[in-house]
Amino acid sequence: MNGIQLIAGTSNPELARKIAKRLNLSLTPTIIKKFPNGEIYARIEKKVRGDDIFIIQTLTANPVNDHLMETLILIDALKRSSARRINLICPDMCYSRQDRRTRSHEPITAKLVANLITKAGADRLVAVDLHADQIQGFYDIPVDHLVGYPLIAKYIKTKKYNDLVIVSPDIGGAKRANKIADLLGVPIAIIDKIRRQHSQCEVAHVVGDVKGKTALIIDDIVDGGGSICGAAEAVKKYGAKKIIIAATHALLNGEAPKRLEESMADQIIFLDSVPIPKEKKIKKMKIISLAPLLSKIIHRIHMERSLGELFKWEEQCKLL
Repeated sequence: MNGIQLIAGTSNPELARKIAKRLNLSLTPTIIKKFPNGEIYARIEKKVRGDDIFIIQTLTANPVNDHLMETLILIDALKRSSARRINLICPDMCYSRQDRRTRSHEPITAKLVANLITKAGADRLVAVDLHADQIQGFYDIPVDHLVGYPLIAKYIKTKKYNDLVIVSPDIGGAKRANKIADLLGVPIAIIDKIRRQHSQCEVAHVVGDVKGKTALIIDDIVDGGGSICGAAEAVKKYGAKKIIIAATHALLNGEAPKRLEESMADQIIFLDSVPIPKEKKIKKMKIISLAPLLSKIIHRIHMERSLGELFKWEEQCKLL
């Protein structure tokens, strides 16, 4: 592939290296540093005029606001250097949970971020498991919204469970649970819960049969871990014999690693959309890489090939 360059932000360099290796490319050298007052400086150390540029940056990794600002500065640097096209590969988009107003005087920060990325000069966004599908409509540029559950389904398929049930930790995740259940040909159950505060949920009851089964609890984000661990406790209470927690984005803030370690889950599966530091990894954790999928997406975008085939490939589970 000619006329293509990959630029790694500072948020998830390991994933960027994996993608570059699969594409047989080298990451474009960049200088990214901070001034003493905290301002961010970025410079591309190679000519980019007329090239197709892909920035690989996870925007939910700490510190979130620094990574967002760094991304905007990189986009601006590329635009002012006459890059032909600027593509943002964002495995996890920040502020996605602030996609609507639930109380008066609140912002819609997901829309604000969309405006910032668009106005900075990005030509395309590739995201994985946005918290809400409608966020795609916040952008005035093409958005390719990928899903992570087929990669989880591929791994689960190898285990050959004959008593599997897919569990959604809340009603909002029922669509995701239904899709992975269709791929695997198994039933689903839904946990009915009440959210008392932003990070606190109370389980009401489990809708569906989990007794004596292997319960795969599937979600998009694990942040503090309280909600997903409560879901694991609920299905255990309702008679599940084995519990697997799976999610695309492992934010793992605060006491999350400890909660997961002490939870009822027998195994925990995450994708590497967000880097997981060594100190937050636990023995029962399995990490699946997004690099194969994202490298295929980058190749197809650069070669002006249809992405529809790849979405169909996911939906029909051809990767199983």
